[in-house]
Amino acid sequence: MRRIPIAFASLTLVGSLVAMTTDVAVIGGGSAGFAAAWSAAHLGSSVVLVEREKMLGGTSTFAGVNNWESGMGGTGLPYRVYQRLEKIPNAAGVYVFDRHCMWKKPSEPYAFPGGLLKIDKSLPYSKSLLRHGPGMGKEAWFRENCHGVIFEPTCMARVMEDMLQETGRCTTLTNVSFVQADAQNGRVRSVTLSDGRRLEAKLFIDATDGVLCRQLGCTMMFGRDARTAFNEPGAPETPFPNLNGATLMFRITPTATPGVEPLPADIPERSWWGRFPLVFATTYPNGDIGLNMLPTMRGEEAVALGAEAAYAECRRRVYAEWHWLQTTYAEFRNYRLLSIAPVLAYRETCRVRGEYVLNQNDLIAGLSKQTHPDIIAIADHPMDNHGGGGPSGELKEEYGIPYRCLLPLGTENVLIAGRAASFSAIAASSCRLSRTMMQLGEAAGVAAHLATTRGISLRNVDAAEIRQFMHNCIDGSP
Repeated sequence: MRRIPIAFASLTLVGSLVAMTTDVAVIGGGSAGFAAAWSAAHLGSSVVLVEREKMLGGTSTFAGVNNWESGMGGTGLPYRVYQRLEKIPNAAGVYVFDRHCMWKKPSEPYAFPGGLLKIDKSLPYSKSLLRHGPGMGKEAWFRENCHGVIFEPTCMARVMEDMLQETGRCTTLTNVSFVQADAQNGRVRSVTLSDGRRLEAKLFIDATDGVLCRQLGCTMMFGRDARTAFNEPGAPETPFPNLNGATLMFRITPTATPGVEPLPADIPERSWWGRFPLVFATTYPNGDIGLNMLPTMRGEEAVALGAEAAYAECRRRVYAEWHWLQTTYAEFRNYRLLSIAPVLAYRETCRVRGEYVLNQNDLIAGLSKQTHPDIIAIADHPMDNHGGGGPSGELKEEYGIPYRCLLPLGTENVLIAGRAASFSAIAASSCRLSRTMMQLGEAAGVAAHLATTRGISLRNVDAAEIRQFMHNCIDGSP
């Protein structure tokens, strides 16, 4: 799907290539990329957004992770998105924790094999804006205070598309990917796209797993950082390549004829990769359930195999997991497998070294003790690894993410937004969630607009102004 607003499109023919010219080019249309494109266009810049898949939203839509976990920082643009969603019948709702493996009820024959979320229509969005505290160990507190949002992926993607189109300044290209950059000394002049077009822009925002930054020769970080890298108390003495685990999401739907679905002939009944993992289950407004294996595959294994081979192996594991759930837990026999997400959901791949690297010390200090003058986003999710190693646990308070984390070293007109921004592995395990990524994208879009309209460098953009523009977004001000 491609939308080109006639009032905006600037196209020229250069040799055999069609050249598009814009103020801001955003590569990647996930949560961060959407937010970057929307905020820049909303403020008045012309924008081209490039997304390789057929729909916007990335991990939160196409990869099947169709929920926003509880956490601070979900005001502003995320709330605008939610306001749109709740106007669509059966599109979204705020959830409660219904069951959890740590909270077995006396009436239950067994502990639920993971966690189960259900929508509570009485809860307002504001109830989803807290996570830090005593955690799941204090069941009553957690049930009362920690909520999130579940949404239909097609509705989320449609809301994103509509919001971008309504700016009148954003061209959205789907099923198109980044191929190559024309750059010199850290300044990108243009990028070539998979459809043969060349995209010229004043500023570029990399909202992918660093594909643009990697080609520019930026310093990339991969795996667990050594303790000496950022003086993190929870880091290992020496680095190692483990990554946060990857998941292949699948969706089940109620059936009128309960039973155990047969396994495909080539799938063993026993797990061949270790124990069957627990599942995090989210109940959609229509009664379907999305299942998140925690995890389906080790992150470093998925990256080493490559997208196609990792997906094929994870698909086999999904069938085995579903068969295990149905044969072990009778309640799952009331459902049938409806669909498997078309791509893997990666929690972590690589990260780009920026002017500052957010690290565990920031998470421990919290916002009250951090001294960064350029904080542009907040989060409070726990350090959360799925097979990647490293510390875990709830935080005592929220923490801030500096603007410098969006400024890749050695670049002039490039910002990095999304899970590949400048975080240590420990910090990334906390701040990788969708609404936090949306905050980073929103900040990047504001910074890009201010830089292009004022003719200043990205490093001279005032973080206080970025914060003010983002704050204005909360009440709908321009």
